[in-house]
Amino acid sequence: MQDTLSRGGRLPLTLAQLDFWEEFRFHPGEPVSTVGHAVRLEGDLDAAALARAIATACAETDVLALRFHDEGGRIRQSCDPGRAPELLRADLRGTDDPEAEAQRRIEADMAAVLDLGRDPLSVQWLLRTGDRRWLWYNRGHHIMLDGYGVFLIEQRVAQLYRHFASGGPAGTPFRPFAAFLEEETAYRAGPAAARDGAFWREALARPVPLPVLEKGGEDYAAEGYYSEPPLDPGLPLQLSRTAAETGTGWPDLLVLASAAYLHRHLPREEAALPVWLPFMSRLGSVSALVPCLAVNILPLFVTVGPEERFGGYLARMQGELRRLRRHGRYRIEQIAADHGIGAGRRFFFSPLVNVMPFDPPEFPGCRASREVLANGPADGFNLSFRARRDGEELALGIDGDPALTSAAEFARHEAEIPAFLSRAFAPGGLETEMGALLAPR
Repeated sequence: MQDTLSRGGRLPLTLAQLDFWEEFRFHPGEPVSTVGHAVRLEGDLDAAALARAIATACAETDVLALRFHDEGGRIRQSCDPGRAPELLRADLRGTDDPEAEAQRRIEADMAAVLDLGRDPLSVQWLLRTGDRRWLWYNRGHHIMLDGYGVFLIEQRVAQLYRHFASGGPAGTPFRPFAAFLEEETAYRAGPAAARDGAFWREALARPVPLPVLEKGGEDYAAEGYYSEPPLDPGLPLQLSRTAAETGTGWPDLLVLASAAYLHRHLPREEAALPVWLPFMSRLGSVSALVPCLAVNILPLFVTVGPEERFGGYLARMQGELRRLRRHGRYRIEQIAADHGIGAGRRFFFSPLVNVMPFDPPEFPGCRASREVLANGPADGFNLSFRARRDGEELALGIDGDPALTSAAEFARHEAEIPAFLSRAFAPGGLETEMGALLAPR
């Protein structure tokens, strides 16, 4: 399979890719699911070494050169070297406001409509915005990359930069995209997928409704609510201490605490609230060395006993989290099909909690910061946490759909979520009953 793809052979799309292709067909005139990272660098940068590192990493990342083919309604894909992005370099120091000009160009690119059947899907820019300031813009589309795939490219570029600038080790090149496709095909045909499918059919047999959307009904042009409320500066330390005390990683602590809040404050029809969680699905997989679309999304059925102590809730729900992750490679698109949800429909992934513990890339002599860029519909209610791997520089983003959440409700969540997290992870929080912990203040 790998040899076929490398020679320009055409192969089927994965289930996840087909979902994004269908989204594109329903919204051909909208900038749907573009994803990018803007890495700002300040310091003593070897710009030639960085340009070489970006070009080398992009040459290794054959998924950036994807071309899609419509063969009478059957969509196929190939890696076309002619689609590989070429690095665009521009010196903006002659403009009135170089930083604003760089931002304007990036916003215009992110807002542009991409025709998946016609347009190259990746661009790479290196913009100079000051004597000691640069901006590397790495844009793709979710049909080729998830957030972790972009992170892999960043880390590879940083490693290659150190190699070209100072002679450090070049490291391990990426594996070809075809290796991931081959592994996915083998999994879907094997006994592990059969076991995982049985688990999810049993899990979804419970009488807890999972809302379903008709594709094409999403309002991509709608302006949703968004806020980044400040968190307690001491929260990362409290999370670290609670992680050591409970044996639960701090990202999972945030997931489970947020899920408890959502269970208490969002409407639900049953005792359990399905909370959707991204699952990287890369552990033990070749995709650990393949930038691609591998992330899955899974429902965690959350229940909260009012008299249950927070520590007991965390232990119980951590067990549930482990159970679903053991079967997390089974694609949500296949789970939907097994559940009787056919083409043109999908689960409504809300509320969703996403924790992204990723360090920015390291370039010696420079200070680096990352801005994550994406577009999509303002549907549902979503919490996104970003931090370094150690939990430092923790930030929260809240998204809300005005059709489902009023401005007053969104403002209440904006104030109460940070306050709840501070209470939950303060000394003594583990011994507090959930009913008291979750009560509005």
